[in-house]
Amino acid sequence: MYTIKTMNAISPVGLAKLPANQFEINNEADDAQGILVRSADLHDVALPKSLLAIARAGAGTNNIPIDQCTEQGIVVFNTPGANANAVAELVIGALVSGSRNVPDAVQWAQGLKGSATLAKDVEKGKKQFVGPELRGKAIGVIGLGAIGARVANAAVALGMEVLGYDPYISIDAAWSLSRSVQHCVTLGDMLPRCDYLTIHVPYLPSTKNTINAQTLAMCKDGVRVLNFARGELVDNFALLDALGTGKVAQYFCDFPAEELLGVKGVYCTPHLGASTPESETNCAVMAANELSDYLKNGNITHSVNLPDVSQPRVGGKRICIIHRNEPGAISAITGILTAANLNIENMVNKGRKNVAYTMLDVTGNVDAGLTAQLSGIDTAIRVRIL
Repeated sequence: MYTIKTMNAISPVGLAKLPANQFEINNEADDAQGILVRSADLHDVALPKSLLAIARAGAGTNNIPIDQCTEQGIVVFNTPGANANAVAELVIGALVSGSRNVPDAVQWAQGLKGSATLAKDVEKGKKQFVGPELRGKAIGVIGLGAIGARVANAAVALGMEVLGYDPYISIDAAWSLSRSVQHCVTLGDMLPRCDYLTIHVPYLPSTKNTINAQTLAMCKDGVRVLNFARGELVDNFALLDALGTGKVAQYFCDFPAEELLGVKGVYCTPHLGASTPESETNCAVMAANELSDYLKNGNITHSVNLPDVSQPRVGGKRICIIHRNEPGAISAITGILTAANLNIENMVNKGRKNVAYTMLDVTGNVDAGLTAQLSGIDTAIRVRIL
């Protein structure tokens, strides 16, 4: 029986993937083996020694202390692509409504209530909200992952010229892209051509303030910018300066900040990107499945701090070892198993930066002291025998 703690409200459909005869949902537990989380900040939360894995029902993991988890042998999962459709739809909605100045027009129309000359006022006032059509305009998409690719393809369908920039694009994402998307080698190739600019990359130290004074200076005058990825990707003060000069005509952002609120031309939504019933369910189901498969079988899928390792079980016992990615680790492991007269039926080892994961299926008599022996290897971080 595994104990799971939820740090936020998790869709019941997702929790149903953790059957009661194998998992206990206990939000008061101090010794949980798994955590399910959405937006709760875990940086100041004491992580118990019992904790084996954290599954984030969403893509971003900046609310989780990744380095600390790696040091403690805690696998951190996310759910890439589970909310991609929800975010992409919101981006397209903002793209259309922003271009046609719908938010300002709606607000203005509300002020006509009670007017004795309503029809005349409407016809006279509507010209101030004239906005361009999207067809034939150029949009730059920074980041062509699950969300960015959907936005790019939707923009192609709207008749836009789509420019894509992603030096780390995956094979799967590349296959999903429309052939009409033009690939730019650098931001310098893309930015001067864009009427619209949208960003879809994860927040990392290397991506902080991707949109800054320098990149905005390369843009076409009057560019409309959209950010539904992470607030930290845009230097808000540089953007406000560009808005003041006319370099930026409009900024749609899903991450309200004090300096952005009340500024003409800036439209903040309260982090609505994944706020759909479908998205919340998809994320919860994926997170629960990842957590379940790791706890029961040792398989790792969509981890942000360990390599993805997955294989069917072939009988006997499964040994799962998180260890430092250093020479001699594998020989130390196999040496102990040989001395214990265990036969290795299947083995896989993968590394990710300074950490590695080795999973072995063995047959033979597994002694109760084997976990302690393997844990005694200098490079070992965590050992589990399933």
